[in-house]
Amino acid sequence: MSIAGSRHEVTRRWIGDGRRFALATLIETVGSAPLDPGAMMLIDAGGAIEGSVTGGCVEGALVDEAKAVLSGAEPRVRTYGISDDEAAGVGLMCGGTVRVFVEDLDGEQAEIVDRVLGAAQEGRPSAVATLLDGPAAGSRMALVDGEQLGGFGVTDLLDRTVGRDLRGALDQAVTGVRRYGADGAAMGSDLRVYFQAYATPPSMVVFGAIDFSVAVARLARDLGYRVTIVDAREPFVKSSRFSDVAEVVVDWPDRYLDGRELGERDVVLVFTHDPKFDQPALTAALASGAGYVGALGSRRTHAKRVERLREAGVSDDDIDRIAAPCGLDLGARTPAQTAVSIVAEVVAQQNERAGESLSDASGAIHNRPEADRALRG
Repeated sequence: MSIAGSRHEVTRRWIGDGRRFALATLIETVGSAPLDPGAMMLIDAGGAIEGSVTGGCVEGALVDEAKAVLSGAEPRVRTYGISDDEAAGVGLMCGGTVRVFVEDLDGEQAEIVDRVLGAAQEGRPSAVATLLDGPAAGSRMALVDGEQLGGFGVTDLLDRTVGRDLRGALDQAVTGVRRYGADGAAMGSDLRVYFQAYATPPSMVVFGAIDFSVAVARLARDLGYRVTIVDAREPFVKSSRFSDVAEVVVDWPDRYLDGRELGERDVVLVFTHDPKFDQPALTAALASGAGYVGALGSRRTHAKRVERLREAGVSDDDIDRIAAPCGLDLGARTPAQTAVSIVAEVVAQQNERAGESLSDASGAIHNRPEADRALRG
């Protein structure tokens, strides 16, 4: 069992036992930090401790914070780092800064956490949003198996806006802090909300180590994709510009994808510009189950590619699944512009949209499942 999985099990056991405890959650890191956001530390009323948020740097200080909230103090966000006078006696390795939310976890909030972690342990998608500021700090809204749980009760607009963003966080496996206006408007900065998604990040596999691969990987990474750049030519992938933005693998396309099962949220892009790589890459990609399969190249290049795929026995239905030339018609010329075009088409397809200008389109701007429509009223 992973460290995270073990911590989830302990948290659920403490909740099930009715134990009163404080929960400290790492919500943000700036610079280097030993652990990622989502790390948890539990401190009960008797002083028992489970877990860690920094591997030992600030845990002593957090015990004092836990005692305070267990004694009736309000939930609070605490910031620790080398440059923080408050933490001068604590210190943090590598000069990083961390922000930790400390709360007394009980009642309805404990029940919501138990539901979310239970789903995560069983591999079912779930996500939770925690309000960090104001009188309702510590309130939660969650999604488990498509069902919405809880709410903040601050304003209807805040619940609606966070409910929409919570679905987006789960779709893209996003974890982090977002800010909202006091009235719940998405453009404000008065209220902070911490989103934690328990979902496998979607994969993007890019065949071909070229400038376009770097540009696409950078954008896709920011959208929550786990990006891998694959090229059979080792000299092509040695540059750190590839490893800086993605995992790098030296392998042939068909061998790399052999036995891998991809899903509707996953993407395969073929940027190799060489028939001996293109054909096996596309054939394997179509068989992988990836929701989006795209290839660079001119229309003439793709026409020749189609001929070779048909000769190899690929059906016309499968060939029609290939987005080639991939990307939306933006008039893109540079690798960065082309990356915007390609990533935009991926997002549009996965949201079942045509990718047209919003000013020319009609209907809702955001996809809204039935539960979301009910939430919005």
